[in-house]
Amino acid sequence: MGQIEEVKKRNKLLAMIIRNNYDCDGVDFITPNEYSQQLAYMHHPTGKSISAHVHNLVHRNVVMTQEVLFIKKGVLRVDFYDEYEDYLESRDLHAGDIILLVSGGHGFQVLEEVEMVEVKQGPYAGDADKKRFVGIETDQVIYRGGDVK
Repeated sequence: MGQIEEVKKRNKLLAMIIRNNYDCDGVDFITPNEYSQQLAYMHHPTGKSISAHVHNLVHRNVVMTQEVLFIKKGVLRVDFYDEYEDYLESRDLHAGDIILLVSGGHGFQVLEEVEMVEVKQGPYAGDADKKRFVGIETDQVIYRGGDVK
């Protein structure tokens, strides 16, 4: 079994990191139902059939953007901040890792050339979508061990 790490401030979840070596059989919905971004890991054997389907129109009320990053190549440092813009800690993401940014703030530093895919609710609202603030300097980086689920 691989790892799912949680980044928290006290009991508030800021992010979930699904490491490249995570594995399970079948379908594992990693996120709780109340999240606006649902994330599931799926592992099916050859020959498994998934029924053809269409998705129904369902109105949802989304009040906060949650985003998912899929790291295809390289190393990306993620700096985590609480909702008051206070720095907490950092984690490095590597090729194959996935992160769901749940709450709080975040900043990024590319440590090795990165290719990644971002998925979030749309449409993107430009500057109205986020509040920018000054992040930490390299000499302020703190790495802590994560909670493993």
